[in-house]
Amino acid sequence: MYKRTQYQLVKTRLEEPRRFIQVITGARQIGKSTLVRQVLDDLQEPWQYYSADNIISSGNTWISDCWAALRTLMAAKGWGSAVLVLDEVQKIDNWSEAVKKEWDADTFNRLPVKVLLLGSSRVLLKRGLSESLAGRFEEIRMSHWGYAEMRDAFGFSLEQYLFFGGYPGAATLIDDMERYQQYVSSSIVEATISRDILVDTPIGKPALLRQAFELGTAYSGRILSFTKMLGALQDAGNTTTLAGYLNLLGDSGLLCALSKYSVDLARRRASIPKFQVYNNALCTAQTHLTFEQAMVDRKTWGHFVESGIGAYLVSQAFMYGMEVYYWRERNDEVDFVLRYRGQMVAIEVKSNAEKQTAGLQKFRDAFQPRAAFIVGDGGISLADFLSLDLRTLF
Repeated sequence: MYKRTQYQLVKTRLEEPRRFIQVITGARQIGKSTLVRQVLDDLQEPWQYYSADNIISSGNTWISDCWAALRTLMAAKGWGSAVLVLDEVQKIDNWSEAVKKEWDADTFNRLPVKVLLLGSSRVLLKRGLSESLAGRFEEIRMSHWGYAEMRDAFGFSLEQYLFFGGYPGAATLIDDMERYQQYVSSSIVEATISRDILVDTPIGKPALLRQAFELGTAYSGRILSFTKMLGALQDAGNTTTLAGYLNLLGDSGLLCALSKYSVDLARRRASIPKFQVYNNALCTAQTHLTFEQAMVDRKTWGHFVESGIGAYLVSQAFMYGMEVYYWRERNDEVDFVLRYRGQMVAIEVKSNAEKQTAGLQKFRDAFQPRAAFIVGDGGISLADFLSLDLRTLF
């Protein structure tokens, strides 16, 4: 079975002496639970795995019960240390308080229980970690699957990756477009919105949230003002409400709104957003075109190429703590500006010979980035760029 790069990191952390709670975060359906099971199968240390997926009770006593069971086994079998894995932990009410209580008790009693937490909701996990577990955990971020991973694991071509994106669970469904779109829409999009966002966040206009996602996905890789966006929505609110909903979609790993790069932080925040999906499968789930039809439609395919590059950038940025922007001044534009540890890289995606790239030189002159280059025609090939570890650019 294919093992992602985070496999070795998780295994190494669990083999170390007990220091911090390990927390795996990432969007839905990217293989977090599968990776953890791979690690546990290869781990020499005893472990216990519990999932809250089917827990009916909303109380947090479930966490204490799991912990107590492991402590009992350690005492009965003479285990020097053990690993406790709690999956879908965000489904338990006040889970972070319960975890803090048990972890601190083990620390006080010098009981070497190592803990790994994971769940399908990036939003709810993030909230719990910031509320109660500060200073007690390390975060291991998992991104959407990249081109090299989909190629090696499922035999995807570059074109298939750009169109179908990188969800491993959907990889075997690409020959049945209707089934593929239904899987992405129900198992990923609707599950994220209904179970992660709406279940624990006060949303005044759920219909507006869904419409914002659909419109933002249709415009992935493009600049669209909130005012124009509201004009296209049926259940219009105000720009503040819309911006808040987009933040939630971004925290969930579905859709984000990139700001225009500026030295002035206030101008960045006030800029017109550029919408970007985290996975091109989210665009494919809404299209009426087949893979073959999209490839021969020059304009449509150019859209998928630019969105696919952007999806790779924002996914990698989430994993490594980078920032992604765009830049535009009058008629000059740079598709993406990547910022990491105080340095910048400017990236222009050229999906056809007609696209102008004069903005790249204007950006060089204005900001002196570490590097500025074209991806696509006349520059780094799409396949090579999508196989890069973006940290090597800095």
